[in-house]
Amino acid sequence: DRYCLIHTWKIHEKIVPNDGGLDFVKNERLGDQLRTPRYNRHWADLKRANQLGISFWGIAPSLWNKLPPEIIKCETLAGFKSSLGSFLSRFHDWPPTRGYPTVPDSFSAALRK
Repeated sequence: DRYCLIHTWKIHEKIVPNDGGLDFVKNERLGDQLRTPRYNRHWADLKRANQLGISFWGIAPSLWNKLPPEIIKCETLAGFKSSLGSFLSRFHDWPPTRGYPTVPDSFSAALRK
């Protein structure tokens, strides 16, 4: 999930191409937010929406929109990573899952609920 946020920041800053067409929207109070695609109620669109929900293009907007504006406004990649690391370190992941590193990453799990 940290990778999703870093890659989204790179798209936001136009460092990497926006191949998936993520749509950044200015919000005075919340900072730059991402819009998620909307689908018609046709079967093919529902199938695509389900696949989108588990892909980068479905996960990235939900994670990005929950970041505080001061993190999104970072001007350098190093600054963004540092701010993101400090923010994520406030969320504890205990007890850790056996076989996984003990990096506090409950942030993403809490956001998806």
